[in-house]
Amino acid sequence: MQNFAFISVEIHFICFSPVFQPVKIILKILFSLTTHYFRAEDAGERSLCVTFGFFFFVKAMAILIVTENYLEFGLESGFSNFSESAVQFFEKQGLESRGPVSKLTFKFFLAVLCSLIGAFLTFPGLRLAQMHLDALSLAPKKITQTLLHINFLSPLLMVLLWVKPITKDYIMTPPLGKETVPLMSEATFDTLRLWIIIVLCALRLAMMRNHLQAYLNLAQKCVDQMKKEVGRISTVELQKMVARVFYYLCVIALQYVAPLVMLLHMTLLLKTLGNYSWGIYPDSASDCLAENSPLSKSVNSEPSSDDGKMKLTVLELTMALGSLKNIFTPLLFRGLLSFLTWWIAACLFSTSLFGLFYHQYLTAA
Repeated sequence: MQNFAFISVEIHFICFSPVFQPVKIILKILFSLTTHYFRAEDAGERSLCVTFGFFFFVKAMAILIVTENYLEFGLESGFSNFSESAVQFFEKQGLESRGPVSKLTFKFFLAVLCSLIGAFLTFPGLRLAQMHLDALSLAPKKITQTLLHINFLSPLLMVLLWVKPITKDYIMTPPLGKETVPLMSEATFDTLRLWIIIVLCALRLAMMRNHLQAYLNLAQKCVDQMKKEVGRISTVELQKMVARVFYYLCVIALQYVAPLVMLLHMTLLLKTLGNYSWGIYPDSASDCLAENSPLSKSVNSEPSSDDGKMKLTVLELTMALGSLKNIFTPLLFRGLLSFLTWWIAACLFSTSLFGLFYHQYLTAA
């Protein structure tokens, strides 16, 4: 029973922690947009969301099987550290437990979460592919077209940052002839990876105007298509069609910005909770000893009155609750947030690539 109680404490900590509130808001927005497709009369959007949800569930289960030699998330070491810290916490509380949850259960619930995220990002990715094609046709300059291509491929670049044989091995220790000279440390590479993600997110935000303008030009395309049709077209129908495109712009903007904000916030959480640094050559911070902390000194000090005993009781209770934070270590957050950041980028690229194939070939056919 204590295992289920600990899982509820863990879920409460993650859901109600202030640092995760922006992620909750973004997921709520994406959930509202997805439920809109389920309420539509046409069952095509609903079937597409369910299909992509099952596809991403299978994909997540397959990714979680891959070893750390290929995809370096740190989930295995993070979960092991989490289990050991939880067992120590139970022992201090006088409880016997082998761990809060098994590794298989942990990966199963993580795969379910990944499938939900993938289903929520299905239509944003499909819409991004259509806007990308329209923006390319409207871009007159080569540099704008190049930035649009980089913006479309930015999730793929983020995905490759965690593929160890492709990026980390070649960047940290590139083969230069017969010798391998290390160019940077592992901490420097982790910091460089965070900066690359932030720069790519800034690029996507900068190209937002081009994509939204490409969507607004759909009204002109619809007008030209209606002019080619045989029969009389009323002015009211034209106005309704243009207004429909204009009012739906808010949904398009949310579908463009929401995944970007979620990805950026996951990156910032990875930096903060994972104890990373913004410096290219970060200095190793010295760990503070528990004996030198003012809290431990105040607890070890003997109370001189009943008021002191009450304060001691409050401090002991605070330390008991604060010991829960020792379970959620930076090693756990590094593995979990690295995987979620990678997964969001992978979902965006997968859905955008499918949308590009659909709008480029299937629609034209």
